[in-house]
Amino acid sequence: MEQDGNEYNKIGPEKIIKIYDPATGMKSIVCIDSTARGPAKGGVRMRPDVTEEEIFRLARAMSLKCAMADLPFGGGKAGIIADDKTLSTKQKKSLVISFAKAIKNLAPSEYVSAPDMNMAEEEMRIIVKEIGNKKAVTGKPKNLGGIPHEIGSTGFGLFHATKVALKHLKMDIKNVTFAVEGFGNVGEFVAKFMTEAGATLIAVSDSRGVIYNPKGLDFEKLRKVKHKEGMVTKYPDGKVKESNQILDLKADILITAAVKDLIKHADISRLKFKLIVEGSNIPMTHETEDELHKKGILVLPDYVVNAGGVISSYVEYKGGTVKEMWKMVEQKITKNTSHLLKEMGKRKCCARTVANDIAAKRICPECTV
Repeated sequence: MEQDGNEYNKIGPEKIIKIYDPATGMKSIVCIDSTARGPAKGGVRMRPDVTEEEIFRLARAMSLKCAMADLPFGGGKAGIIADDKTLSTKQKKSLVISFAKAIKNLAPSEYVSAPDMNMAEEEMRIIVKEIGNKKAVTGKPKNLGGIPHEIGSTGFGLFHATKVALKHLKMDIKNVTFAVEGFGNVGEFVAKFMTEAGATLIAVSDSRGVIYNPKGLDFEKLRKVKHKEGMVTKYPDGKVKESNQILDLKADILITAAVKDLIKHADISRLKFKLIVEGSNIPMTHETEDELHKKGILVLPDYVVNAGGVISSYVEYKGGTVKEMWKMVEQKITKNTSHLLKEMGKRKCCARTVANDIAAKRICPECTV
């Protein structure tokens, strides 16, 4: 990472720490991007190809996400450089223990971790035990006060962001059609909440393909098929298309929930949606979002609308309940999406440009992204 580049600015990063434990061979990188609003929040991933640049960029994204969600968290991220697929359970535990010992002086005063790639509840339990403080991580097992994201917090937030946008566009949710790219935890739950509110689900994709029916898909039937068969294309009443062809369909709303870089600049002419809600992280570039704005398509940025998970993490961090989590996700996502759209109306530019400014100024008044 070049120190004279745009990466280093008034937001941070405050610390980038490289750790090596000769006894276990544990190598890790921790980035504390900002603690201006509170301890840096961000998960720890385990991959053999983790880089300093990757960890910094993910930490910066968390700084903006937590600020936009108006949480008392900064942004952080960590990576353990190891191949999870080649480790025994004992070896992996040894690395996690070593990592926990290394961050003990940082957590939770400066850094609050969570599960990320190849890290889960059990690893969070190990870190809590080693550090001796439940606030050191979120995503803990339920018996340690954890609130699992698998109950749908991110999808619930996307649903409320979509409702705000539809009101802004003067569209009735009961009269709109929508497509969902990805039918994992996020996509499944946002489809559930949207259909329960009266919207018509016409297409869903996963890695195997798209199932499409312009008259509508039965959500409960689709959910059962996906869980039983492992693919949405086994749904019996619809046309099967290739995964990327979801971009060609005519629907009022596209909700992305899986693939990074889904929409390329060359795809702009294909899109017929009125609204794109970014449930997945980085489904397109800022430049592509700007072009879609000029085309008249409203794009709600990822870190604004998919913040349900980190809001849930905050409720867990402060010792709250699942009931409190649902309430806070609805309130914060609704308030911040409304604020974003109001500011967009004043400035006449794409949503991400406005969101970046809002988030940066919540970190420090003179900050820019």
